[in-house]
Amino acid sequence: VLAQGRNVSVNGAAVPEGRPYLHKGLGVTWPGDWVAVASSLGVRVAWDGHLAVTVTAEPELRGGTWGLCGTYTNDPTDDFVRPDGDVTAFAAAFGSAWKVP
Repeated sequence: VLAQGRNVSVNGAAVPEGRPYLHKGLGVTWPGDWVAVASSLGVRVAWDGHLAVTVTAEPELRGGTWGLCGTYTNDPTDDFVRPDGDVTAFAAAFGSAWKVP
């Protein structure tokens, strides 16, 4: 899914603004001024088209996530786990560790 402002596409095909999209466990909706993408895996990402992003995960995923969204354990001491498994104390180091080319 690629979102640029209010322009959203899935696998290169445009999703008309305001029209819900559902295909193979992926849904795109337009709640208010936001764009929301939900997967059948239990993760939902919503974006205001500018700066604000929210990520929510179903309770069944508790302790089973990894990466920029953390480990979803409600334990702040393991929020900044890098790909190598080490924990960093700084958000910038954590984000940089997850960069991909």
